[in-house]
Parts: sequence; structure tokens; C-alpha cells
Amino acid sequence: MAEKALNQGLVQVYTGNGKGKTTAALGLAARAQGQGLKVHIIFFMKGGYPYGERVSLDQMPNISYQVFGHERFVDPQNILQEDKEQAELAMKSAREAIKSGKYDMVILDEINVASAWKLIDVEDVLKMIKGKPDSVELVLTGRYADPRVIDKAELVTEIAEIKHPYKQGIPARRGIEY
Repeated sequence: MAEKALNQGLVQVYTGNGKGKTTAALGLAARAQGQGLKVHIIFFMKGGYPYGERVSLDQMPNISYQVFGHERFVDPQNILQEDKEQAELAMKSAREAIKSGKYDMVILDEINVASAWKLIDVEDVLKMIKGKPDSVELVLTGRYADPRVIDKAELVTEIAEIKHPYKQGIPARRGIEY
């Protein structure tokens, strides 16, 4: 178990058009909780959909999470007011979690998409990064990471799609894609 909380929390970004950004972040969460660190995850835009990772997270000590959004996918060409409201609630919870002193790691899943699609203002994301306590590891996932967010991060990984079964007509599979 960890002897003490993090003394040097960094900002990590997982972006790109490939599959695995959330999976990478959840791997970090599992590693952190295995070392006794406290992790909080905020899922932007992933409302009531039955993602399997939530069942696993419920069984992991030291990991908590909040889910925002609706079961349906957000249409970037037709953003609804309720989509913006859910994203703003997620941002409020993110700011509170980061500053609370309760967590060593905070993961903001799909925040990059929420920002790119103007559900939230990227300036608010940048302010949140700037105001992050030194002891908090902050992880931001999702396609379309803003160049200014990338610039502020210490670690950026771009996950590129080379081949995906969906393009071969294979639908999303329970336990693998969700």
C-alpha cells in the first residue's frame, strides 16, 4: 500500500481516433487503487448505457465514479440543451473532486469530446488544469484534445486506429467494447 499520497501529480491526456483511451485510463485507476491511492472517475457523455467497467469499478476499493449524460449518443450536429447541462454538471463535479483533497487521481473520461463539441468551454478545462493541486494526477480522455490542453499536459498519448472490427460489420461486443 502507498505510504503517502502523491507528491507530484501530473496531467495525462489520452486522445486520438483509436479504441482504448478509456481502457488505458481505467488501467491507471486499477494500478493506483492497487497501491492504495484514491481514484475518482467522472464519465462525461456516458449516461445510462450499460458499460461493463462500472460493474468492475463497484468492486474495487478506493475507486469511486459519477456518470453524466444520457443513454443515447450525443449528435455533434444537433447538440441539445440537456447535453450541455449534463456536461456542465460533470464539470462542476470535476472541479469539486480535484480540489476536495479526497483523491490522488481524477479521471475525466470523454472530457476532450465534450470540449470539442462545445458542451463545455475549453477555457474552463484549462482553468481546471491550472488550478489542480500538485498532489492530484489528472487524466483527460477522448478524441479531439484541444492543442492547448495537450500543451499543458506532461504526458500525451495519441491512440491511432489502424483497423477496427466495426468497419468490417462486426457490432460492438458486450464485455469488449462496452
